[in-house]
Amino acid sequence: MAIMPLITSIHSLRTQNPEDVAVDLAPYVSQLSQKAISETGAFCVVLSGGTLIHTLRKLTQSPHKELVNWARWFIFWVDERVVPLDNPDSNYFLARNDFLSKVPIPSKNIHHIYYSPCSEAVAIDYQYQLSNRVQQKVVPLSATGFPQFDLMLLGIGPDGHVASLFPNRTERYNRTDWVTYINDSPKPPPKRITFTFPVINSAKHIAMVVTGKEEANAVAITLEKLQVRPPLPCSWVEPQVSLTWFLDRDAASKLPPNFNKK
Repeated sequence: MAIMPLITSIHSLRTQNPEDVAVDLAPYVSQLSQKAISETGAFCVVLSGGTLIHTLRKLTQSPHKELVNWARWFIFWVDERVVPLDNPDSNYFLARNDFLSKVPIPSKNIHHIYYSPCSEAVAIDYQYQLSNRVQQKVVPLSATGFPQFDLMLLGIGPDGHVASLFPNRTERYNRTDWVTYINDSPKPPPKRITFTFPVINSAKHIAMVVTGKEEANAVAITLEKLQVRPPLPCSWVEPQVSLTWFLDRDAASKLPPNFNKK
């Protein structure tokens, strides 16, 4: 089978505020959901933390809430802080309060971590959860043998980190594990687990959702393909089918005036 070229696109460069990004993101996700469910019977989605969850808010409103077949959604996290699930630092806590509690996804389809003070144990358990869904053929394997999700919804940090894969950290080079762990993250809280790049880049579709000026330098470096050392982790994101950037005008503010993505 021929490998399809990666399609990279940017939504409405320089014309949007965060509200507009939320408006654009909802039909994008809804349409991918309908397509995946019609083809395989499931929509396997990976969430991240930060402002992304708030940007998903339009999915919980009409008409998208009624159009989506929530019963066939399966939720995972690209990374998680190793804290109890009721801790405000938890990505699950944020997603539950601002998104998951507002849509009827079955609880058995929501794959959060099981907290332990040992981050390695949490990573091992999360990989076990994922492997069970692979064995059940809910999540397929890519041609390279890593889990393949339908959609990952990601953000980036001012330093260009994606998930909990940071510029100067060895975890970004892990090519073996599905899930790895960190005990001294440069961004608090220190203990985290994260998908590795082989899992991230096995996804069919990835949406990079970035709003605000803090990330503008990382956006410009990545989209202009500028060479920096070490390379920004977000510049390594290359899913199998499409990479779509949802930017507001602040996030795109460091791109040159004549920038156009072909």
